[in-house]
Amino acid sequence: MNTKSRGFTVVEVLVVVTVLIFASILFFVQKNNLEVAARDGQRKTAVNAMYYSLEEVFFKQNNYYPRTINETNLPSVDPALFTDTNNVKLGESTSEYRYEPANCIDDKCTAYTLRTSLENEADYVKTQRKN
Repeated sequence: MNTKSRGFTVVEVLVVVTVLIFASILFFVQKNNLEVAARDGQRKTAVNAMYYSLEEVFFKQNNYYPRTINETNLPSVDPALFTDTNNVKLGESTSEYRYEPANCIDDKCTAYTLRTSLENEADYVKTQRKN
């Protein structure tokens, strides 16, 4: 009796399905890690742009730091960077970006902290260069 069967055995199908499931899980985990890293990168870019504009433009022109920052007093920063990855503007209570002025008299401050919350790391913080 010489019968040839065509097709796959149950074991072969299970092995292929297991490999496909493992590959898809790995793909989605890596995709999520890349998206998180991209969002963290956007946050750092925005904070760095605000920081350098504060230091190299605003402070050099005025010799003090502002009480608040926005598109008006930091025109050298792309206005889109004042909105975080959740579309919340800097200054709103739920924003990922925080500007904390210090040692202020009226609207003139001598120090500040600029920070953002990151998903994969500790907060990214920049402080004034001048004292």
